[in-house]
Amino acid sequence: MLLKMPEFHFTNKRRYAGATAIAAALFASVLAAPAAGFAQDAGKPVVIARDMDLNSLDPSRAFCDTCQIYLSSVYDRLVDLSPDNKLVPSLAKEWSTSADQKVITFKLDPAAKFSDGSAVEAKDVKWTLERLKNMKGGMAYLLDNVTSIEAPDAATVVVTLSAANSEFVGSLTAPYAGIINSDLVMQHGGDAGADASAKDTAEQWLLANSAGAGPYVLSNYSPDHELRLKRNENYWAKKPAVGEFVFLQTKDAVSQTQLLESGSADIATQVDPTTAKNITNPDIVVDTKPSFNMVYIAISPGAKNLPHPLNAKIREAIASAIDYDGIIDLTVDGKGKRLSSPIPTGFPGSGTGEAPKYDVEKAKKLMAEEGVTDGFTLDATYPNVNQYGVDYSLMMQKIQQDLAEINIKLELKPVEFSVWREKINSDGIPLTAVFFAPDYYGSSQYAQYFAMMDGTVWYKRAGGKADPALANPETPKILAEALSAGGDKSAELFGKLGETMATDHVIVPIVAPDAVLVSRKGVSGLRFSACCNIVLSDIKAD
Repeated sequence: MLLKMPEFHFTNKRRYAGATAIAAALFASVLAAPAAGFAQDAGKPVVIARDMDLNSLDPSRAFCDTCQIYLSSVYDRLVDLSPDNKLVPSLAKEWSTSADQKVITFKLDPAAKFSDGSAVEAKDVKWTLERLKNMKGGMAYLLDNVTSIEAPDAATVVVTLSAANSEFVGSLTAPYAGIINSDLVMQHGGDAGADASAKDTAEQWLLANSAGAGPYVLSNYSPDHELRLKRNENYWAKKPAVGEFVFLQTKDAVSQTQLLESGSADIATQVDPTTAKNITNPDIVVDTKPSFNMVYIAISPGAKNLPHPLNAKIREAIASAIDYDGIIDLTVDGKGKRLSSPIPTGFPGSGTGEAPKYDVEKAKKLMAEEGVTDGFTLDATYPNVNQYGVDYSLMMQKIQQDLAEINIKLELKPVEFSVWREKINSDGIPLTAVFFAPDYYGSSQYAQYFAMMDGTVWYKRAGGKADPALANPETPKILAEALSAGGDKSAELFGKLGETMATDHVIVPIVAPDAVLVSRKGVSGLRFSACCNIVLSDIKAD
């Protein structure tokens, strides 16, 4: 996320191998006590074993993988994303864009209504989007170039942008742009004014209540235990098949798998390829597909107290000394793809250029050209997580071994995610590792998050303010051209941006791990989405 922080907190799976018995006991209590008001004819709940990374249930404050699943299920957006990544109507039955791509007019579906039965009106859209923008949180970047939002009548919304943006409508498929029942949330402290970040107090209420127009509503949330969603019986569109979902907090892949084996869970969403390979139960289905997720390392030339400048040649040397295929084999049993740039496969502009090559001799030559054949030591603080099947400690130990070949010694410092975030945003970290998942189907988010230009997250983290030479003056121009263009021309320009980001060697993609979905037989419709992670309304269960 541009301003996104697609970095979310998960816990190293090896610490929690003993959690299964406790989790199973919790599941027994979950299944024994249906949520109040749950339709008894809907069958038993579908239980999802998952390490939940929820930071909020408020659409304007949330930013996480599980947030994407929750918000897209409870808060319908103006537009949605089809399984083949095409824009489709949702709350907006149609939309039109001005010739200069600066003014977008949405016409709302007259059938759309919130879960309390009230109509979805233009005032709700205006209030929701202004609240997200004025909350100034991680997802506010979606509306950075919005200059005004007008509601000339109850069914019309007009959004005006400061510059052409061919991906703007697509960005509204992000779950964080889910439309809120403004009248209801304002009654409980909601504020969309210019100082909403200071005045809005609705988050606590939204931890126990929902106010959307989606196929599900919040039934119960117990942090570190469970999240329950029940079917919205007032849903205005196609009624979902499953009456209730229960997410049970389950830390690691082994525990999630064992809960499936015992029949206590129906779906597990964070099983790594190595664990999945060992599943032999005929009642369990394993589905592995390429993903849009990315695991990467980042090199920060502006980090404090560097032993030697991390200039372009040193960064290229580091990128050349890494055994990428070896890491992919070690961490995800070969179930992952190399990326040529920080734009994932399948997104506009992806696949341009070649992925960094493992070439130790080239790396040594670059080090010699810089006069540092004896090398130096770098702080390598990183979040102690297991994300998308990649054990970060295992990966960083392998990178430590690889870089030792060119006499760069890494001091590995695994820390909690909150500690990592504070450090990377203050003093910086010379070499670190983290991850990214898309907020919507569109490549501008990668340029706005990773590119070396003023205003991006990694330009700041890399030390751009202290060293403006990191910025490529052509990058914002190319991005503006890409957003003004469309179709093949836009993809070509995004490809050019991807190549530029790759040759900077600040962001070095390691792997796009394959997505692994594991479920019991009888569950169907389970898929990953480029905007919403898992789409609950698609799921059916016998």
